[in-house]
Amino acid sequence: MDSNTSVALVPIDRRSADGEGVALAGFLAGYRGSTREAYALDLRQFAVWCATNERRLFEVHRVDIECFGRDLESRGRARATIARRLCTIAGFYRYAEEEGLIEHSPAIHVRRPRIDYESHASGLDRNELGALLVAAGLSSARDHALVSLLALNGLRISEALGADVDALGLERGHRTLTVTRKGGSVVTMPLAPRVARALDLAIGERLEGPIFVDVADQRLDRHAAGRIVRRIARQASITKRVGPHTLRHAFITAALDAGVPLRDVQEAASHADPRTTMRYDRGRQSLDRHATYIVATFVAGALPLSFPIRIRTPESVGARAPDRAIGARGRRSVVAAPWGHVTRSSRAAWCAQTAASTSRTSTVLTVTPSGASGIGGSPTRNMAAAVRASSSVSKTTMATPRPP
Repeated sequence: MDSNTSVALVPIDRRSADGEGVALAGFLAGYRGSTREAYALDLRQFAVWCATNERRLFEVHRVDIECFGRDLESRGRARATIARRLCTIAGFYRYAEEEGLIEHSPAIHVRRPRIDYESHASGLDRNELGALLVAAGLSSARDHALVSLLALNGLRISEALGADVDALGLERGHRTLTVTRKGGSVVTMPLAPRVARALDLAIGERLEGPIFVDVADQRLDRHAAGRIVRRIARQASITKRVGPHTLRHAFITAALDAGVPLRDVQEAASHADPRTTMRYDRGRQSLDRHATYIVATFVAGALPLSFPIRIRTPESVGARAPDRAIGARGRRSVVAAPWGHVTRSSRAAWCAQTAASTSRTSTVLTVTPSGASGIGGSPTRNMAAAVRASSSVSKTTMATPRPP
């Protein structure tokens, strides 16, 4: 049986003698809007499966719920969809247990599929988003305002369609829009100048009512909004599958790519969990920013925050360079202490011997490697930069020990 055609065939019978219908109605009464519709769909599909397999809702066991999950897998449902429906079923039986309708919940230990937290949605890049806005500007004022609000403010489609004309305002020089976000929270957000102009053209002379209306002056529904977005995407020659949520996805991705802090993007997107916002960060998959490069540079330049560099002075030209002690390998103009290959105690002993010895003098510079700041840097580049800057930095006289 196809679940898409059977979900509307199972009404909730509130006159049920065993309280199944009362439990269903009471559980759904705690939610509203799209959440209630989604939970009702999940419970209807589970009720269809139970009726097909001759099970009553209050007579199922854990194995029955597990079999329902495996049946969804065989139908090709996504893991996120299966997990949500099992979560809805678990919440329903938990409610029935708390109300004393059943002794214990059969879904308390039901295994749910592991959710892949990476977003595999095909989002729009910067050029595609710009082309979509250009195509929307060539369409009607309502379509342009809808696409601009979704793409440049990152609203959910239900939030955009639920906005009214009297929710527009002006606050400290900013054009604002007050919307009711997911969960019932009321938020006032600023509007970019191009979005504000598009909304003004879409509203026209109207002073009340919904911002987005259809030809009958009724509030635009989500299905009509989806058709508008898909039509404009085709006009922009975008071959990807585009819907209203794709524009929200593009807004969050563009904000992260533009360098907006994660906390600000999370607030703009109204995400309760920052991990949800991180799913949209395409930069996390960039090979250029992989940590292996920074770690390799950090380990290769294992130097302290400040290390001495000895520059040959005219007084020490005639003296033999301590190649064996400092590992200069023939380069006797600029050398550094070999601290990347000795222990901490040996390093301290070398510093003490350097400070105490008076056999020969050299000019020593104190250089701070850029890798110490967490950015990463090459000691070779730091050394060369120190040589070039030797004429302008302050010089101190430090004794160099005679090699063993």
